[in-house]
Amino acid sequence: MDKQLIFDFKSDTSQITLPRALNNPFGTQIPEIARLAALEFQGLIDAAAYGWEYDYRVQKGKMFGVLVVQREDQTYGYLATNSGRTPKDDTCRQFVPSILDDAADDYFIDKGMIALSAITGEIDKALDESETKTLKEKRKQKSVALQKQLFSHYQFLNILGEEQNIVEVFQNSSQGKPPSAAGECAAPKLLQYSFEQGLKPIALAEFWWGNSPKNKERTHKVFYPACKNKCRPILEYMLNDTELYQQATAQPE
Repeated sequence: MDKQLIFDFKSDTSQITLPRALNNPFGTQIPEIARLAALEFQGLIDAAAYGWEYDYRVQKGKMFGVLVVQREDQTYGYLATNSGRTPKDDTCRQFVPSILDDAADDYFIDKGMIALSAITGEIDKALDESETKTLKEKRKQKSVALQKQLFSHYQFLNILGEEQNIVEVFQNSSQGKPPSAAGECAAPKLLQYSFEQGLKPIALAEFWWGNSPKNKERTHKVFYPACKNKCRPILEYMLNDTELYQQATAQPE
């Protein structure tokens, strides 16, 4: 097990009553133990962010998440990460990584983006409307194919140990197709890692950190439920969305 990604609580948690089951990711009730984990993690972000490539004080902020987990030896700690792709620096290596492996298929993502950029360059140099139209259609088809390949590499585990890629997950939901950037939110990444490492999820919390977006729907340090358009089908699949999950995660009497 990669213990380096599990944060130990600095605070005394002995007097905190642990939830009997994982809280609803789409609810507004945040268990006390998850609030404490978030507070400690926010302190880490505040102290370390000056050395990061992405400046949340200047650029748009992001959602972050913490997941309190129980180890096999019955001790507790928490996992943490942000939504979206993580800046590649030493500090952020403590975050739970993306489910997508950048090196998959000989770095197909990087190669695909380079190819798209090359086509865009050709469009900028096109001499007539017909050539421009042909190149734009070529870029569109290339982009669609790359997105399809990308989604096929997002493989999600559920509480039962089953696995589906993101296309399969959404096909079995009312939404049908996954939106762009689906699979990179904090909650799915945290749960995926906990399942892979044999950790028991106890409590989850997500909060916004940094500048508010233009629509002002997110505020610094405020807790928010998991997003529904990207996360609901994924989390419902991962948690199996049945009483079985409640029974599997319930604390002993």
